[in-house]
Amino acid sequence: MRLAFDTEGFTYRRWGSEQHCKGGDWIVDDDGEVHTVDADTFAATYSAVSPGRYEKRATVWAERASEAGRIETKEGSTRYEAGDFVVSNDAEGRDSWAIASARFEATYEALDER
Repeated sequence: MRLAFDTEGFTYRRWGSEQHCKGGDWIVDDDGEVHTVDADTFAATYSAVSPGRYEKRATVWAERASEAGRIETKEGSTRYEAGDFVVSNDAEGRDSWAIASARFEATYEALDER
């Protein structure tokens, strides 16, 4: 659901820190894991598949973390453990987040390297 009204957004706790969304951002239910997605990121990476249903179809770049850490995101920051993945919507890592290894492997599929 898109926060398509005049609002300053709201703050919530997720992934070990405070997250903040703004007007125009999206609230996404990713198979029971509810979080927000920046409006520009959503527009660039998600496609409608039916009314009210969207699928992320963009390429992501990912690297398995060798040690625990924290990554800054557009919404706040995310803590991760060794073995989790640090993922980005761009090759330069400007739009990044972290995701547990099992969830990453169940959610994303590798592209053939050419």
